[in-house]
Amino acid sequence: MLTTTKRLLRSELEHLLTVNQSRRPWHLPIVSAIAISFPVFIGAYFDALSSGMKASLGAMIILNLPLVGSLAYRLVTIMAWGFAMSLCFALGAIAQQVPLLKLPVFMIMAFGIVMFGRYYQQQPPAGLFVMMAGAIALFIPIPLTELLSASGLVMLGSGFAMVMALLYSLFLLATRQTLPVPKYSYQPDTISESIIVTGFVSLALLVAVLLNMPYPYWASVSCFIIIQGIHLRTMWIKQLHRLLGTVAGVGLATWLLSFDLLRWEVAIVVFTMMLFIESLIDRHYGLAVVFITPLTIFIAEYGSDLPVTVQNYQSVIQARLIDTALGCVIGIIGGIAMHSTALRKPIQHLERWLVIRFR
Repeated sequence: MLTTTKRLLRSELEHLLTVNQSRRPWHLPIVSAIAISFPVFIGAYFDALSSGMKASLGAMIILNLPLVGSLAYRLVTIMAWGFAMSLCFALGAIAQQVPLLKLPVFMIMAFGIVMFGRYYQQQPPAGLFVMMAGAIALFIPIPLTELLSASGLVMLGSGFAMVMALLYSLFLLATRQTLPVPKYSYQPDTISESIIVTGFVSLALLVAVLLNMPYPYWASVSCFIIIQGIHLRTMWIKQLHRLLGTVAGVGLATWLLSFDLLRWEVAIVVFTMMLFIESLIDRHYGLAVVFITPLTIFIAEYGSDLPVTVQNYQSVIQARLIDTALGCVIGIIGGIAMHSTALRKPIQHLERWLVIRFR
């Protein structure tokens, strides 16, 4: 019994610490870092850092660029995610003006994002950053008079990412063998699993709001990352990666924010963190989270028009840890629920009726 337990613990520890070999082009992290940080540099140049941060949020669709298929397929995919990014941010900013609409609008956004990603078999991060953009827009201060300009900045960032995607895709198609696009069609349980994921992600947001957490969108994003795991073991390892990486990332963010960075320094930090994230994300998720955590904190803090003070960022750091832990717990419960026959059966009946009704 003791030997079996030791063997199990050793196996789990090896799985937790394993660093995989990257299968992506070595220049992809550089292109992604340039595309996402360039709007921040522009914002720093014009002394409008918050505008640059909003645009960089839109530019994150570059992370959805497929590495397979024809040029048309790659551009259509990136444009679809760009439209979703702009739409979700705008809907979140509008719903923010009417608090009662926040949860219903978020649920609609989340369901659409999950359905789109699953039906078209999108690779990670799939709709993660689109959901994050919509969730952030629900809660960061955006006056009604600045709603259009803020949404326009996100759209501009997405537009710049599309141009970068075009140039990079042309380079890849000219220098690498083109792999075929996986065939996709409607798969059983797509609707039922999307409903379950949406339900638990929305539950994480609701609990965070009811607990008066200052940044409730972090709970929903953390929950979404965890529950997207296919197998329970995957979710368990990803939860540990998320928690341990967040703790280390919070320490890194605290250290960086303590320097009272100038706007150019903020832009350089964003570029550097993005480079590390994209270099590590398919090698070791936990190491990537160490840099994802401060990046999201920078986007939320410098993306708002409020000044970043010592008291401000300390409260942000504390809230980030609590929200992440809450999201991870609800995410792992949701992952277990996805394997529950009792929960899935009635939703599967609804799915079959919908598929037959609208076929």
